[in-house]
Amino acid sequence: MNNKISFPHMSYYYIPISYIIKNITKCNIIIPDDNNKETISNGTKYSPNDVCMPFKYNLGNYINALEKGANILIQAGGGCRYGYYAELQEQILRDLGYNFTFINLIKDNHVSIQKLYKESKKINQKLNIISYLWYLFKGILMIIYMDKIHKYLRENTALINNHNQYQDLFLRLKKAYSSKKISVSKIIKTYYQTKKQLYTVSKTNSNKTLKILLIGELYTLMDSEANNNLENRLINNNCIVYRYTDLTYLLITKRFNQKKIMYNSKKYIKYRLGADGAESVYHAIKHAKLGIDGIIHVKSYSCVPEINAMPILSKISEDYQVPILYLSYDSENNIANIDTKLEAFYDMIKSKKNKF
Repeated sequence: MNNKISFPHMSYYYIPISYIIKNITKCNIIIPDDNNKETISNGTKYSPNDVCMPFKYNLGNYINALEKGANILIQAGGGCRYGYYAELQEQILRDLGYNFTFINLIKDNHVSIQKLYKESKKINQKLNIISYLWYLFKGILMIIYMDKIHKYLRENTALINNHNQYQDLFLRLKKAYSSKKISVSKIIKTYYQTKKQLYTVSKTNSNKTLKILLIGELYTLMDSEANNNLENRLINNNCIVYRYTDLTYLLITKRFNQKKIMYNSKKYIKYRLGADGAESVYHAIKHAKLGIDGIIHVKSYSCVPEINAMPILSKISEDYQVPILYLSYDSENNIANIDTKLEAFYDMIKSKKNKF
């Protein structure tokens, strides 16, 4: 059988993930279409009514990939109910008549690199631990560098006149990292070249900007289709955007931050809230003390950890006099309604800022 592997689509991470999987399995990769209205429509059609939006996007991705010819699907989510998606998604797809192999990489509700190695070894018997770790290292290096560049874009694009200058540089980075046989030196060199080019663009709009912190549920934060392109909407309204949830954080730095997060949030929480709920509280406190202009809390409909965080965030907003906007997304979002909320939020924080 000619194996064709696919996985859920999220933001630009399909580039390093497809690189890793292709090289460790030696199989063809089917990348689902970028998340769009058809993705969420198909996912919603066959999902339980009250399941969260990431589940629906994942299911829509799988249907799209299977229709393109994929016969092996990978699920690697975890941290909350996401860790229990695999079994239900597999059963739904089988009930729809699809024939495929389903690989669940979750162990103890988190992605397991050991399971990835074992499952890849079953597909590619020539795989050894050295080559596996080598390709994993290269893929993670791409993730780290892409996240660094994207963080710079969020925090600086509003400061320049032509936003396309930054976007074009990021597109070039993505294109370079999409190469089938990219070397470590090329990964590093491309990052530093892009960084240097970003730094040469002059900034002229610093006096017109607002500083906005984005917190909330990881999938809805990171995927632009899932949040109706929220970051670009903010940037186009002269907002500097701070967001700390990215794949680098989830895979690497999160495990080292837990004690600090709980210690610095102890005035408001005594226990973890599940998923990234405590992180939302921690960053709200941190940036409220630093004088952030406003906070936007983003979540998928029915996301329990973030629902738990919302009353605490309201208390932080009251204590530090920082405006906060709550945006909840589902498969049928009214973009006009969201834009109206954002416009009112801009007006409120501008008015507050002008008083001081």
